[in-house]
Amino acid sequence: MTALATAAPSGVAPTRRPVAVRFAPLAVGFAFVAVTLLATGTPAVDLARFTGYASLAVLLPGTLVYRALRSRPHTLVEDLAVGAAVGLVLELAGWAVFVGLGVPGWLWLWPLAVVGPFLVVPRLRRHWRVTGYTPVPAGWAWSLVGVVAGFTLYLAESFLRPNPVLPTDEGQAQYIDLAFQLSLAGAATHQMPLDVPQVAGEPLHYHWFGFAHLAAASLVSGVDLPTVFFRLGVPALCALAAVLVAVVGWRVTGRAHAGVGAAALMFTIGEFGYENGIRQLFGTQATFIVWGSPSMTYSWVLLLPLIAALGEIVGRARGSTVPPLGRGGWLLAALFLTASTGAKASSVPVALAALAFTAFILLVTGRRTAGAADARQVAGAAEARPVAGAADTRWPGGRRPGAVLRRSAAVLRRSAAVLRRPAEVLPRVFGAVGLALAAQLFATAVLFRFESHGVTVDPFSGLRPYVGTHGFWLWLAVSVAFLLNLQLRLAGVVALVGLRRGRLEPVQLLLLGGALAGPAIYLLVGHPGSSNQYFVRAGFAFGVILSAWGYAELLDRAALPARGRALLAAGAAGFALLITLIQLHHPAAVGPGPAYGPVLPLLRWVVALAVLATVLGLLWPALVGGWPALAGRGAVVLLTGALVAGAPGLVLDAAAARTYPNGGAYAVVPMPASRVEAARWVAEHSAPDDVLATNVHCRVVTDDGWCDARSFWLSGYAERAVLVEGWAFAPRMVGLPGGAYAPFWDPERLRVNDAAFTAPTAAGLAVLRDRYAVRWLVLDREVTAEPPALADLADLRFRNDRVSVYRLR
Repeated sequence: MTALATAAPSGVAPTRRPVAVRFAPLAVGFAFVAVTLLATGTPAVDLARFTGYASLAVLLPGTLVYRALRSRPHTLVEDLAVGAAVGLVLELAGWAVFVGLGVPGWLWLWPLAVVGPFLVVPRLRRHWRVTGYTPVPAGWAWSLVGVVAGFTLYLAESFLRPNPVLPTDEGQAQYIDLAFQLSLAGAATHQMPLDVPQVAGEPLHYHWFGFAHLAAASLVSGVDLPTVFFRLGVPALCALAAVLVAVVGWRVTGRAHAGVGAAALMFTIGEFGYENGIRQLFGTQATFIVWGSPSMTYSWVLLLPLIAALGEIVGRARGSTVPPLGRGGWLLAALFLTASTGAKASSVPVALAALAFTAFILLVTGRRTAGAADARQVAGAAEARPVAGAADTRWPGGRRPGAVLRRSAAVLRRSAAVLRRPAEVLPRVFGAVGLALAAQLFATAVLFRFESHGVTVDPFSGLRPYVGTHGFWLWLAVSVAFLLNLQLRLAGVVALVGLRRGRLEPVQLLLLGGALAGPAIYLLVGHPGSSNQYFVRAGFAFGVILSAWGYAELLDRAALPARGRALLAAGAAGFALLITLIQLHHPAAVGPGPAYGPVLPLLRWVVALAVLATVLGLLWPALVGGWPALAGRGAVVLLTGALVAGAPGLVLDAAAARTYPNGGAYAVVPMPASRVEAARWVAEHSAPDDVLATNVHCRVVTDDGWCDARSFWLSGYAERAVLVEGWAFAPRMVGLPGGAYAPFWDPERLRVNDAAFTAPTAAGLAVLRDRYAVRWLVLDREVTAEPPALADLADLRFRNDRVSVYRLR
């Protein structure tokens, strides 16, 4: 936890610094990300265009609206970060209007709907220039720059370098989901709502808002969609998410260093379970998933400010000096809940569970706790009252009776406020529950049309593969491995509960509820593609803030001087480096073995580190005898070690990308340059609503003839709907017996499609054209030999060494 240990202590007001110095972290952070993108093949002109889009079409309108909604300013970085998230929500509305009306090319005009009123309406003009910002501590700013820079380097090695914008040779491999996700973004450039790109006309009941954002970024900036997808979009979202963790953590906890500590926990520390990226056990948090599923990162960008708004609603942190959001917090909560419904299906259920948990705990313990507090405060006031008939005009200590009475009255007023607090908080909590329920109902009925997407009640399905038929002790060991693998970074939560003796504030209950809900839902439900992992990731956003809060309180209680904090940070960095080097030089063996074999490396590390902690604990009294300054600081050293124990995770995953590129533990597919070249030609020479037909449906065909229908390259790179490509990811297919090998549900459509490539006739092509609106045939000659008759029935428009493209007459 080097970032948190070295950040400015809570409550220390930073001195006013020159403008150049104050904005240096922003300039350095942007320059680092920009140079990294340029070094990994991003065209400079595209980077400039995307920067202009992000500044003028997301940041500017969003920041103006956020300033109008929040009551008083806190920091400029908060206005910009939360403003960017608001801008993404507003962008969705603009995208829906312009694309829905069939004029996506005019989408660049949507910011005028926001900027115009802020130029014309006098009451809104004041939001262009804001004063009264709280200066950001220099340590906080530079620590955050370090988090962003470090994670950008991870993205460069694990995602940007292995994935060219467009493949350059026939041997290119790619993580299997990327082309599918690119196809969703391509569909969003001209469809609202989206259909399944691989099956023209099939409704897409799915969380696709993140891909609408990528489409809008391409439409507004003019940058080609693959460049947005493979270069610009993911690093930008990750950087924004890291900044949002820091500013939301600061706002929710009232502690600046807790916010940047939460950012480090989320984007610097990896999973505890060192597999060199080859096996990823129960899933990951930020490792791999931020680029393997960019919609997850997009959902965090909306979920984090939602946590800030909900935190204001349930009750601010006691003693916080951060200005409140005010009534605008309710509107912000509604905005982010609505956008979160289609960003990721896991976000709103976890937020709803967090609110329900908060309400339940307040109902059970709130009045009892308030009553106890009131009794203590009234008792304290009673001890200060004068004895009737006393002649002395002064009380012990020299205090005058009038002063004591005034103080007693103030205590009584505070006691009454404490008594009223549960009655005041609970209606707000229930109001927030109502908002979240409405959002979830909207998502279930409108976006997902009551599709389950294969999610079933299947307790412990994520752990069962490692246990098999073994008994209690193996179940216990695997359960411990699960908790440590994905939740060790939340060890600060345990510290906070211990320090507070279980008496958590409402906002802390909210964070704890979210942190518990994610893993609980993961363990309760199952999914054939292990997508129940996303509930853990949604809960993780709550948990890292609460964990950093606990660490901050423990660090403050340790009262380390500046030299002590520096030594603690250096020790944490050295410990992280040591275990990283050990794992790099002695990687876990990968090969056949028992079902529980993949869990064993993690458990060995647990035993080794537990022995190290035990030895250190036994030696601690002697160390304190030699260095008295260590007294009372053992707990913060132990917690620091626990929190940074996963630091090798991102390093190992990035290193593994050189041997296992484009997915590591996950399936990859060939992405030959010849196929992509043909698809890009179609994108440039066809109309957006043209439908394509292809002879490529299967990733592989098994010996008994089963088709793995996960082929997405044509719809992905052509950005067009395909009559029948790979159908495995269509919502109606998820969870069916056979999974990706289940047959297509419309045999007649598939027969007509395939006949055009095996035995084409004028009548058959007419059916494709007139009944199914097909305009183009894309034939891979390595899958099906090109029939000579096709050249007489359709117009050959493109041909390379592998693919032929025909236009139907």
